[in-house]
Amino acid sequence: MSKDLRNPLARARGLGSAKEGVSHWMLQRITALALVFLTVWFVATMLRLTHTDYATARATLAQPWNAVLLIALIATMFRHAVLGMQVVIEDYVHTRWLEVASLVLIKFIAVLAALAGVLAVLRIALGS
Repeated sequence: MSKDLRNPLARARGLGSAKEGVSHWMLQRITALALVFLTVWFVATMLRLTHTDYATARATLAQPWNAVLLIALIATMFRHAVLGMQVVIEDYVHTRWLEVASLVLIKFIAVLAALAGVLAVLRIALGS
């Protein structure tokens, strides 16, 4: 019989030592699944546009569903990347200040890059 070493309150609440590991793990799996479908849509759309002119490609990406799906792809891709990088940094960076600085930096860069991608899609979709 193994002894449960968790605090009784944590055992009653069903929480592990990190208290949020399962939600992080689940979010990473959900974003990965979403990326499968969004990537298949994106590749299929790009293959359809392979031999078209610029105006047709721009018009296709400006259609509401295509613009929404492209923004969803960008947001999901960067969220998934941040989750993955966070796990790597937490596991392999052992200096606390460097770990925190790295986490802040990757989140900052990901937000800026995602905003730039969304802005580009909106400029195409709104025709400006």
